[in-house]
Amino acid sequence: MSIPQSGGGPIEHRDQLAGYLADGCKPKADWRIGTEHEKFGYCKDTHQPLPYEGARSILAILEGLRDRHDWKPLAEGGKLIGLEKDGANISLEPGGQLELSGAPLETIHQTCDEVNDHLKQVKDIADEIGVGFIGLGAAPEWTHDEMPMMPKGRYKLMDGYMQKVGTMGRVMMRRTCTVQVNLDFGSEADMVQKLRVAFALQPVATALFANSPFFEGKLNGHKSWRSRVWRDLDADRTGMLPFVFEDGFGFERWVDYALDVPMYFVYRDGTYHNALGQSFRDFMEGKLPALPGETPTLSDWADHLTTLFPEARIKKFIEMRGADGGPWRRLCALPAFWVGLMYDQSALDGAWDLVKGWHQETREALRVAASVDGLGARVGDIHMHELAREVVALSEAGLAARAREGAGGLIPDETHFLNAVKESLDSGQVPADELLAKYHGDWNGDLSRVYGEYSY
Repeated sequence: MSIPQSGGGPIEHRDQLAGYLADGCKPKADWRIGTEHEKFGYCKDTHQPLPYEGARSILAILEGLRDRHDWKPLAEGGKLIGLEKDGANISLEPGGQLELSGAPLETIHQTCDEVNDHLKQVKDIADEIGVGFIGLGAAPEWTHDEMPMMPKGRYKLMDGYMQKVGTMGRVMMRRTCTVQVNLDFGSEADMVQKLRVAFALQPVATALFANSPFFEGKLNGHKSWRSRVWRDLDADRTGMLPFVFEDGFGFERWVDYALDVPMYFVYRDGTYHNALGQSFRDFMEGKLPALPGETPTLSDWADHLTTLFPEARIKKFIEMRGADGGPWRRLCALPAFWVGLMYDQSALDGAWDLVKGWHQETREALRVAASVDGLGARVGDIHMHELAREVVALSEAGLAARAREGAGGLIPDETHFLNAVKESLDSGQVPADELLAKYHGDWNGDLSRVYGEYSY
């Protein structure tokens, strides 16, 4: 979940809304990579999730990172709720999931170094207080009541609202984790092509990174339970967005969509004002019940855009949102997968050629099948395993063409970051399959062993 945004001053005319998005257009030389990942913290001896406060807590981790590793504190209502340093920030998801939102970096080498440094710092603090962190798409055992609610105003508002608009919103908030990458676009046309490819191929990312076959201590029948959760959350703000593939789609059409999504809040002077279910269109006219007579700023618009949760979304960049949180190696593989497809025009064109003939029914069916069967998914004559093989080959070619060196020139490009997903293609086994094999094999149904074997 996002921290309050800094978008700009008063909105005086509607054109500024699309202009805000268009301001994200950058020349290719300035395109960057921002990687985000979430993880569950727990007490090593009890396997229980971390509370906000206490000797073994989220607060203790944040304070340790602040004091030992020079992160600057971010507070809300007198509570430490995040950290920032060098263009990156550490924030809390509603149930205490710890998230790194990485700085915008030039190469996968850099973003992977950033991830590695972060996990080492977290482990440095966690080991001293008997805490562990694990990368999974869904909490394997914990119930809703066992998960704490972090002291952030937007979460308190969302928590009640989620019960009214879907069946799984509160599950998403407290008991799921993801890894995603944020990428740039050069023009409106470039954004349109990238976003269409992003939506069409999110199911491939869901399949390759599926890592949540357990929930509340039991098998759940899905390779990615996290993906299943997102299908029953809030129809107004989630999904595959068919209009993205319609003729004429661009920044203005995204504005229309965003304006039709009910609001959550307005952030003013450190306080989240309840605007649940209210209309940003009314806000534009000074008729928002939450703040009568006030009109929005571009910062309010930026905040509102963070409350849209489709499988991919645009702000001043594109977010790829379809993958489960996962093990250490795959935190670098996910950005590599998308950078290879998006930042080389030949790879992007090849990806579009793969998907441009699909109907919305196909895209949605792939989304569902990927969550259930991972690489074993089939929709009509599309076999996910073969599709993923083609897509990863395009990504690898794109990374090779980028030819971004690492290790002082010793590594010629970024293709090796795809090794984890290439191993899945060779074996047919994604992380969920590996977990299930252990559960039915060596673990003999003892799910508690996941903590010892899969923690960072």
